[in-house]
Amino acid sequence: MSTPTRKGTEQAPATSSRADIDAFLSKVKSLGPAVTAGKRGRLVFALDATMSRQPTWDTAQQLQAEMFREAAAIGGLDIQLVYFRGMGECRSSAFVADADRLSTLMSRIDCRGGHTQIAKVLSHTRKEHKTQAVQALVYVGDAMEEAVDDLAAAAGELGLLGVPVFMFQEGRDPVAENAFREIARLSRGAYSHFDPGAAHQLAELLRAVAAYAAGGMKALTALSSRQAGGAQLLLAQLRR
Repeated sequence: MSTPTRKGTEQAPATSSRADIDAFLSKVKSLGPAVTAGKRGRLVFALDATMSRQPTWDTAQQLQAEMFREAAAIGGLDIQLVYFRGMGECRSSAFVADADRLSTLMSRIDCRGGHTQIAKVLSHTRKEHKTQAVQALVYVGDAMEEAVDDLAAAAGELGLLGVPVFMFQEGRDPVAENAFREIARLSRGAYSHFDPGAAHQLAELLRAVAAYAAGGMKALTALSSRQAGGAQLLLAQLRR
């Protein structure tokens, strides 16, 4: 079993963010339809709210609005906010369709020191899906401090259920990257790195995932034809 690491203990060699994004979008294209015609998609939006994320937390609050705008143009998407922080605190909102309401929820959250709780996020998503279908899980974080074998097993279960996990990594922690890539692979989702403070990179990717969750491959392909970057990267990675 792999040994978890503390945040920020190592830095992976820098690689091209554009290349990561291109690979990510390509991967998305291999996914089948996400939703049935006439039904709204459901997406779980999970955030690491531990102290290392504080510098970019305000940006995260703004980026979710990009997801809603894209989904609204396609036909609708209900999003649930999940976050963890502190000593074992992991909470979730109801599924909401109002961007302003989700923004209000996020504005009430502050970052607190603690370990990652990715396993809880994966388990929670599985339970939600068994109640009513979830088209995708989006996770944004910068570290991994858990047993990767346990996370891999949970990700594999989501993959079998048809719930892809889109893992977005802030920073370059190598242990986190390895775990995030494996979670994405086993769930049949996709992985991408984005630079701290590079809101435009993450916004591109989140819009692409929202398009997929709300309207499936047709919507994602349409988005790709309208803009370079995020949607194209996701399509390329999901095609594999």
